[in-house]
Amino acid sequence: MSAAIGWSSGKDACMALIRARAEGHEVSVALTTTNEAFDRVAMHGTCTAILRAQASAAGLELLEVPLPWPCTNEVYEARMGKAIKALRARGVSEMIFGDLFLEDVRDYRIAQLEGTGIAPVFPLWGSNTAALAAEIADTFDTRIVTLDPSKLPEHFAGRRLDAALLAELPEGVDPCGENGEFHTCVLNAPCFSAPIPARQGETVTRDGFVYADLTL
Repeated sequence: MSAAIGWSSGKDACMALIRARAEGHEVSVALTTTNEAFDRVAMHGTCTAILRAQASAAGLELLEVPLPWPCTNEVYEARMGKAIKALRARGVSEMIFGDLFLEDVRDYRIAQLEGTGIAPVFPLWGSNTAALAAEIADTFDTRIVTLDPSKLPEHFAGRRLDAALLAELPEGVDPCGENGEFHTCVLNAPCFSAPIPARQGETVTRDGFVYADLTL
């Protein structure tokens, strides 16, 4: 069965791809929502040039779903619905997600795919996030590209997610950032054919979030 993956450009999606392929899922397409106003991945803020380089390195065809800014839920669901229909028309029957423990998010994804002919798959669901973060720190080159300064100090923006950073996380911060504390961009992983040659750009605060840019 052909599968697509909800690709955020971050570590959880990347690890979900690795686990899904190890379990025998034939993942060939990455589905990503992008912000048309800024030419970046929605939420994470990763520039689309890096997004496209990731897809190429991971052996994935990229299906971008551009969203306006700001974007209503109605517009989001309409554009995602169109993308899901396009995936189904090309034979995709599974959608891989990197969710860990947020049940409301999982339930929403299941509901949105109901009746589409595409089944949701959650390879990381229920994983111990401390153990998962440690594995990612050991095997990925991952950078914190977005953070919520109300949950994590600004000085973490732009840093590599490694063992030293994990040891410094304040108490109560999930080591995978599953509660929205931070978002990441993966520059190298075992599923990449080559590292992404990115360099650190500027760090800015916008709409209440801190963004540490990466550029090719």
